[in-house]
Amino acid sequence: MAKRRRGRPVNGVIVLDKPPGITSNDAVQQAKRLFGAQKVGHTGSLDPLATGVLPLCFGEATKFSQYLLASDKRYWARIKLGVCTDSGDSDGKVISEQPVVGIDAERVEAALAAFRGLITQTPSMFSALKHKGQPLYKLARQGIEVERPSREVTVFSNTLAAFAEDEIELEIHCSKGTYVRSIAEDLGAALGCGAHVTALRRRSAGPYAEEEALSFAQLEEAKEQGVLDSNLQPVASAVRAWPLVELTESTAYYLRQGQPVMVPNAPVSGWVRLVQNTDTPNEEFLGVGEIDDDGRVAPRRLVVTG
Repeated sequence: MAKRRRGRPVNGVIVLDKPPGITSNDAVQQAKRLFGAQKVGHTGSLDPLATGVLPLCFGEATKFSQYLLASDKRYWARIKLGVCTDSGDSDGKVISEQPVVGIDAERVEAALAAFRGLITQTPSMFSALKHKGQPLYKLARQGIEVERPSREVTVFSNTLAAFAEDEIELEIHCSKGTYVRSIAEDLGAALGCGAHVTALRRRSAGPYAEEEALSFAQLEEAKEQGVLDSNLQPVASAVRAWPLVELTESTAYYLRQGQPVMVPNAPVSGWVRLVQNTDTPNEEFLGVGEIDDDGRVAPRRLVVTG
């Protein structure tokens, strides 16, 4: 007999403004209790130090969390020069201190050039990446260090937003898998004084921006007013920036059976968002698909309807 899920079926996305001091998994569990939901997942970890945009996927939306995980991100970071910590942020232990001498905004700007475009990073031992099923940060807290392969990431922009002697602020737009703490550490090394992150805020994740983000206090208030679910964004919002393909009732039927279908005026390649035209003003979101080599739209991830 299938195990019955606890909680109620909730579908959609909450753009959470994650508070400092909790992990992303803590945020998921708190949201799950708040909504009384059966299934909730996040779309990429934020360190306990960090705040800002953390999209939480409920129910059917969890099918599309992988695409949010792979999306670009924007961050604001405050970085302290002259001090290195074992974790690369202010939650760690100070391991070295050096005077910040002869460093001005021009020198920082010059050093930042190496942290734009395609760059190579070695993930921190305090990251959420796993080694043999164990998160690296748990190993780090045990004093264990393992080899981490470096990897390439893309920094689309990296702007010096503020400079004040031993403290700088950066605005960063980057690809998935980019570690801001690694940028801080490597920048500190390039400047010859060391550095670590003292504050970090995610401004956007994929299609979601901080202007849409809601705090737990706001969600609690909405629950008290009986309008909690009205804050859920539709499942389709996770891929709202993707090209749209509209299907008729008949082509949608075959697509739901797992069959690729030919759709006039569809894109010639890539991933697409699928909707079915209905008799109502609202279209029905079906899921996502990919254009095959022969030009047909192939289903890749579909929602359960009804």
